[in-house]
Amino acid sequence: MIDRRSLLALAGFLATTRAGFAQAPTTLRVGYVPVIGASALFVMAGDGSARAAGLDLKLTKFDSGPNAIQAFASGTLDVLAIGVAPVAVARARGLDATVVAAAAVGGSAFVAGPALAKAFADSANDPAKAFAAFRAATGRRAKLGTLPPGGVPTVALHHWLWRIGKVDAADVEIVQMGIEVVQQAMLTGAIDGGTLLEPSATLVPERDPRIKRIVNSPQMFPDVPGVVLAASGALIRDQRAAAERFVALFLRASALLKAEPAKAAPFVTATLGGGIVSDETIARALVSPAVRFVNDPAAIRKATDALLAYQVELGDFAKAPSLEGLFDTTFYERAVSSAPR
Repeated sequence: MIDRRSLLALAGFLATTRAGFAQAPTTLRVGYVPVIGASALFVMAGDGSARAAGLDLKLTKFDSGPNAIQAFASGTLDVLAIGVAPVAVARARGLDATVVAAAAVGGSAFVAGPALAKAFADSANDPAKAFAAFRAATGRRAKLGTLPPGGVPTVALHHWLWRIGKVDAADVEIVQMGIEVVQQAMLTGAIDGGTLLEPSATLVPERDPRIKRIVNSPQMFPDVPGVVLAASGALIRDQRAAAERFVALFLRASALLKAEPAKAAPFVTATLGGGIVSDETIARALVSPAVRFVNDPAAIRKATDALLAYQVELGDFAKAPSLEGLFDTTFYERAVSSAPR
């Protein structure tokens, strides 16, 4: 949690690094996946603070972590705001990138359509009993939609089903879909349940109140890490001051998300709303129990280790990538400790 003293420190740090910004700003090429965990990026890009701090942000949207990593590896991006697992795996394979800040914990939830929601209500939210009851009542397995293998929402779903819920695999059928496809499949009744990323996890039950939120990803996989900021080695070596300003602004935007979500919401809506989601819905998604905005890289290290180890069990990769050198906490520490003297 960023307290008032830390906010003053951020303000002081930014103030001391503004000299000379009247000249041409530094361009930073930033890739992102459009999820609620990256909201601080959308705020700092939209509220003018990046430009005021001498940074010209060029944002590029990607529909998946692997596509973003491919662009990052080609040298066309300086910063990525995506899940930690793709960064860890790519770094183990030689990608010159380092996590310089965390962005969020969680970010998704499991929701159930009318019939499956009833089964959960009748079973006191016991997953094993609920899925068994659904199969007994309908004569078929529950069809669940989720993202492709390797995605954090998918890993969290598996962990919740098998490790926490002790669900019988014979009672469920898991189908892989894109982010937006899962949302539409829930609204049309094509699936019985699914993992929805925020703001969809808030939007979908609003559109159809018969659809119920069952559990949030931080409970599906304890403190599951969501989005992180990864910086290229070239940026850290050649433009470290710009990278430090970027992280400081990101932390300030994160503080706004937590302190005044309604004020931050329009900037997030501009990126995630697609013209069909209101600022009010986005504001509710920002305070959803599915997500917590966390910036200290050290705070997600233990959960990242557990996440990668479980992905080995799932067969996402043969060996968990090492965390050695993955996190650089100095950017975060400088941003929160540079109070005016």
